[in-house]
Amino acid sequence: MRVHTVIDSPLGQLLLVGEESGTAPGGTAITSLSVPGMRKAPVVRTGRRHDQAVALAEAVRRIRAYFSGELSMFQLEFMPTGTEFQQQVWGALDAVPYGATTTYGKLTERFGLPRERVQAVGGAVGASPLLLVRPCHRVIGADGSMRGHAGGVKRKMQLLTHEGALQPTLI
Repeated sequence: MRVHTVIDSPLGQLLLVGEESGTAPGGTAITSLSVPGMRKAPVVRTGRRHDQAVALAEAVRRIRAYFSGELSMFQLEFMPTGTEFQQQVWGALDAVPYGATTTYGKLTERFGLPRERVQAVGGAVGASPLLLVRPCHRVIGADGSMRGHAGGVKRKMQLLTHEGALQPTLI
């Protein structure tokens, strides 16, 4: 059974979708975490039970702990849907530590792929349905620029600033 809940966060409302699992912390594996207007964000349909954060309580607790500065790594069970290549790239994102960044080129090298495959790696990073909990925001351009982010570049900058990888902008 699929369940979902909406929680408030510094990024705005987050839609958290999960699938019941006997092995996941709290009994629910996360299939998607998105913000309104996010590319390829799930649409909540009939057949998904709105959860008042009961089945997803552990994930919600950890997301809130992340935003309060008490958590730097998510240890949740994920069940995202994607190609084998996307799954490999998404798994590699977990190795990028809190407060650090990597580049699309370095990820491409990690897989032993030729430089011309950097766009494929970038596409896989951008296709991640797990905003925030799979740290796609930690991947930046080789020149330090904030390349695209499924939740928007502004949110990417918010997350990197929160983690200390980017200095706050003074206005």
